[in-house]
Amino acid sequence: MPDVISNKTRLPAGGGDFELPTLSVGIFLNDQPTHHLALGTSRPNHRPLTKNQGWILPAGSSGACEYEDDLEFVMVNLDQTILGEFGIDEGLEFEPIIGDIHPLLLNLGLTTSTALGGGLLYQETMQRALAAQIVEIIHPTPKWREVIADKRLHRVLDFIHDNLGEDLSLAQMAGLAAMSATHFAKAFKAATGSSPLQYVIAARLEMASVLLKTSTLTVAEIAFRVGYQDLSRFGQHFKRKYGASPAVFRAG
Repeated sequence: MPDVISNKTRLPAGGGDFELPTLSVGIFLNDQPTHHLALGTSRPNHRPLTKNQGWILPAGSSGACEYEDDLEFVMVNLDQTILGEFGIDEGLEFEPIIGDIHPLLLNLGLTTSTALGGGLLYQETMQRALAAQIVEIIHPTPKWREVIADKRLHRVLDFIHDNLGEDLSLAQMAGLAAMSATHFAKAFKAATGSSPLQYVIAARLEMASVLLKTSTLTVAEIAFRVGYQDLSRFGQHFKRKYGASPAVFRAG
């Protein structure tokens, strides 16, 4: 993966043109009451921004900005391969977000921007956490909607990802799909390549891996949040998938 994470940047008063090849998250570190921005227009408009405000801009965004005070900011340009894992395809268009940033996204953005010294695995994990939160904000079409035609399975997949911490059952999922349990299990595996149980376990472990790297929750709390009541079983499944126990994975 290319190194796409930038640290804090300080620029003198002035401004200039910009072009962003990838989806970008930026956070101002000081107030900019005179800030002007041209985005999709040739004429800059007055867009004052304060500390901890910023932007989420789609790939390919270009424009110009002007400011009368020295500017301090952090910016994260997200890797397209990682974005693709979360259904954010290259060239995806969405309404640019400029101004207030969701508190969790703000925290992740600031943390991710300092991840250069944390090693490649840490960088990628932080970017995945950031991409997951961006998905919650811009709501791109999930990948499975493009590759799975059956809208009954769309309902089930949406439900799974929205309720990873709940006690999910085959009967419950089959009911959402309006199929018998046997028919549903066959249709699900044909569409996703995994049985419902395998799919749920993989989704839970992926979420656990993100929480281990981006939160201070204990391993037991994380296991519970992703639907495991048995900590030992969670540890076994996690080590099988990632080759290390949750504690070792977090430390690495």
